Amino acid sequence: MDWNAAIEKHREALTHIVAALVAMAGLGGQFTFFPQEGASPRGLAQAEKSKLSPALQRHLRLAVLRLLRPAESATRRLIIALARGLVVTLPRPRKADPATPGKTRIIPTILRNGVGTGITMPSAIPGGSPSACTKPRALSLPLFDPPQHPFRPRRPKQNGVPRISLPGFTQPFPVADRRPPAPDDAVDAGRLGRRLEALASALDDLPRQAMRFARWRVRGADAAARDKEHRDAAGAQGKQPRARGRVRRVWPLRIGRPPGSRRRPSHEVDEVLTAAHGLAFWALEHPDTS
Repeated sequence: MDWNAAIEKHREALTHIVAALVAMAGLGGQFTFFPQEGASPRGLAQAEKSKLSPALQRHLRLAVLRLLRPAESATRRLIIALARGLVVTLPRPRKADPATPGKTRIIPTILRNGVGTGITMPSAIPGGSPSACTKPRALSLPLFDPPQHPFRPRRPKQNGVPRISLPGFTQPFPVADRRPPAPDDAVDAGRLGRRLEALASALDDLPRQAMRFARWRVRGADAAARDKEHRDAAGAQGKQPRARGRVRRVWPLRIGRPPGSRRRPSHEVDEVLTAAHGLAFWALEHPDTS
């Protein structure tokens, strides 16, 4: 079978589907904006410039999500199929930089004559750092299916608010009935737009994403080899081996049907997902060792 031709065929189909999803998200002037909740008065004053979040009508956002989930799953499986037979060499681990952006920086909140007062707050809190109001960080397409949580309890719906009163002095205020969600309600679509951007970026450069997956596979093999050496050394000394490090994922795909799949296919993305799922499973079970 010509793997490259099959992957390219499905990649082109997914590219057209993503283009249609982007058009759906901005069709007919439905893509509006509203200020973020919890913004400071100064941020509300600058809402026209930088403190805006995209909003879509609820029914339109759900329609995009119904097609976005299977498109993400299909793209993920194309990446796994393309990574078949790739050989990578991991670079040397770099030393940790104390000024890494991923770490939480502690800065003084009040300065007097260039000296802090000792009152500090993390930079992630709004107002703690000028970088807190910057553009949200771009997303990358996850290489693994999200785990299933079949026994996770559902969050109870809030149908009231606490009413605190002092008998004889105050009266409980009336509580208005909560209006059920309507299809035309405006909901935040900022993360939805970033997911579309991440999916389009992955489809534009599948070989780079395949190298990401190949590097993850090599790291997992190295970690498994180190754990085996640790167990063998502990067994030779007659000791019980201790658990080392964190729990690592060894299989990128979800057991059962892929995320976003339907029992009754009704769209082109469902057929692409079925074909890409077969390619990914074949690539994982029959790796190219030549």
